[in-house]
Formats: sequence, structure tokens, C-alpha cells
Amino acid sequence: MSNDEFRAAMSRLAAGVVLVTAYEPALADDGPRGEDVGMTATAFMSVSLDPPLVMVSLREGSRMDDLLDEQPLWGVSVLSESQRHIAGRFAMKGRISDRLLFEDIPYVRGEAAGALLVGGSLATLECRTEQRVSAGDHVLVIGRVLTARVPSSDGGPLTYFKGRYRHLG
Repeated sequence: MSNDEFRAAMSRLAAGVVLVTAYEPALADDGPRGEDVGMTATAFMSVSLDPPLVMVSLREGSRMDDLLDEQPLWGVSVLSESQRHIAGRFAMKGRISDRLLFEDIPYVRGEAAGALLVGGSLATLECRTEQRVSAGDHVLVIGRVLTARVPSSDGGPLTYFKGRYRHLG
């Protein structure tokens, strides 16, 4: 089986779209302020109700993987169909800084994790890493849910299917 065959088969599995966020503290030479980091993810799921656990799959060595290896607190915003632009913005590879990416997005800073949570999301979660599992070229990060909120019930979910963002019709 080739990578292309595997990718094509898996693209037939529709997935919800989330924005995973975390706060990266400043290093001594970065100045007084750290940086908020975000990453679009479709490999996100509920793992357990008791205790409440979720899992996100991160590309090994990615900025978010490196950050969550050091920083155990993170947030998740379940994106609505009207937030496709947010998903696209944070899916870009190779960017140096996320600072400007949050500039025009409404958000609140989570009280438990300190991560940014996107306003208008269908749901938000704040998590603390419980376990990291190496899985091929990815790392599965399992987090205990510290807070779960449903700030907006308007609109449907943003989904990803056959390589494109979509909404339920």
C-alpha cells in the first residue's frame, strides 16, 4: 500500500475540526511576554467519560508537539461551520509566529489552562496532558478535561472530508 492510497482511503472519513491552543511562556531573551500558539486538528476525539479524557494526534516534532511536551495545559475550540477561515489560518505549515494569527479573532483566555478559547465556537475544553503515546510519525496526546463549556449552540459543525472543509447540509 502506498502513502497516497492510505491518504485517499482516510480522506473518506469525515472529521470534526478543532483549534488546539496553548500558551508558550517567554524565554529569557524573548522579552517579558510569551506567545499563544494554535493548530488546526481533525484527529481529535473523546476517550473516556470517567475520568473525562480527550485525545489529539500531533505530528511528531511539530511546534505544538514540542510545546505540549513542555507545557501540560492546553485548550480546544470546536469550530463551527462559520469558522472555516480560522481553521485554514492555523493549518498553514512553516509559519514562524502565531502572534498575528489571533489578532482579529474573538477569544477568551481559559481560567484553568490559560490557553485561548475561540469565541463563537460550538464548545470549548481546557485540558491537562495525562499521557503521550508515540504512534509512527505522530504523537497521541491524551488530556484530562478540566473545563467543558458550550458557549454557542448556533450553527453546525465545521467538518473535513475528502481534503476540504465542509459543513453539514
